[in-house]
Amino acid sequence: MTQVEVQNQSQPQAMASPSHQRGSSLTHPIPNSAQALQAEDFNETHLETGFFLNWTAASTVKQVTNGGQRARGVAPQGKTCEPQTDIVFLKVHKSASSTVMNILFRFGETHNLTFAFPVGGGFQLYYPHHFMAKFVQGFSPKSPQRFNILCHHMRFLQPEVQKVVPSSAVYFSILRNPVQLMESSFTYYKGASAFSHVRSLEEFLSQPHLYYDPSKGDSNYAKNLMTFDFGFNPNAEVSAERVQLMVKAIEASFDLLLISEYFDESMVLLKEMLCWDLDSVVSFPLNTRDSSTKSFLSDSVVEKIKEWNRLDWEIYIHFNRTFWERIDRDIGRERMEREVRALRERQAELARTCLQGTGGVAPKDIKDSSLRPLQYGSARILGYNLKQGLDKETEHMCRRLVTPELQYSSALYKKQFPPVPPETPQPTPSGQGSAPQHRLEDTQH
Repeated sequence: MTQVEVQNQSQPQAMASPSHQRGSSLTHPIPNSAQALQAEDFNETHLETGFFLNWTAASTVKQVTNGGQRARGVAPQGKTCEPQTDIVFLKVHKSASSTVMNILFRFGETHNLTFAFPVGGGFQLYYPHHFMAKFVQGFSPKSPQRFNILCHHMRFLQPEVQKVVPSSAVYFSILRNPVQLMESSFTYYKGASAFSHVRSLEEFLSQPHLYYDPSKGDSNYAKNLMTFDFGFNPNAEVSAERVQLMVKAIEASFDLLLISEYFDESMVLLKEMLCWDLDSVVSFPLNTRDSSTKSFLSDSVVEKIKEWNRLDWEIYIHFNRTFWERIDRDIGRERMEREVRALRERQAELARTCLQGTGGVAPKDIKDSSLRPLQYGSARILGYNLKQGLDKETEHMCRRLVTPELQYSSALYKKQFPPVPPETPQPTPSGQGSAPQHRLEDTQH
């Protein structure tokens, strides 16, 4: 039995009904039974705004063209296609999304693409607020300008997203098993209001409502984090109807949902959908924790996490199943194994070329401070050391592979929006006074 077959045997059953084939040209109609729920979602609380508006935007599936063909599925073997350069990536927290972001940064930089950066060069698009086009540096409702890649942290709201990217953009995101996601979130966001007064995740889960206050601005980190990032209400009642509506809304908006537990398989699907080459999706894991900060979870804690994050769990098991269905339909298990093997061999080759040692190292052992990732919460985030003596071209390639998200984002922002230097004062004839000075602090960057 192959490794992929073993993985697939363990896939759980979803509550929601199976989705239709992704390659269909049909739209996703909103069931009549959803109307009352949508009205409830729209008026219940601001947390539900995304549910209603994402449904409205997704009620008709967008057409994504690729040389005259829809880009919903992967390109058949032997067919030619054009690489996709207009991309929306919903960066879900703690789901290997920083590694995916590095892939997008490298591709965008290589092909001189534009990024939808947060205003002022920040790192999040006013998260945890629902995304709005005005959060993007350089956006103007009066200008037809659109950006190639939108990938910084945001809370998804498709009508606003569509204002800043071309209509041909490909949408994708990534999911993670909610059990491991919450364990990671607890460690990384230990300072959040829901977690700050407990010693362990088990203590929190013993009486979560004692510590969790949905009105707090950071409550999203403590319950149904993926549901929240997709724009829905993490505190909504769990029902088969709601789950089905959420799943259908996500399917209508996104062309592909990656699964972080099967990252290499996800990269194969991604490169096929985007018509990219192998090197474009090669990566080293970024923003990963030292294993010493990872907690063992008992069976009882695992079940409590699933129940506390029930909406996340239902989303995950549905798309975990359709992920493998898509592999079977579009690639096949044998070809997937070959593709994954080639990807891992290329990554191993690059690791031998680029890295000192065999992989990530503790923050204190990172020799180049510019390659040291942000340390946050109780986690210890690993980084890399590059080999010495690399030629200029190889060093540049290797450095891009290991540059942490914040440093890479800042560098690309400065490239896309260069700081305006102060004007050099010009000498003036005697008696005519001084030339007016350009004030850099008044310049909008």
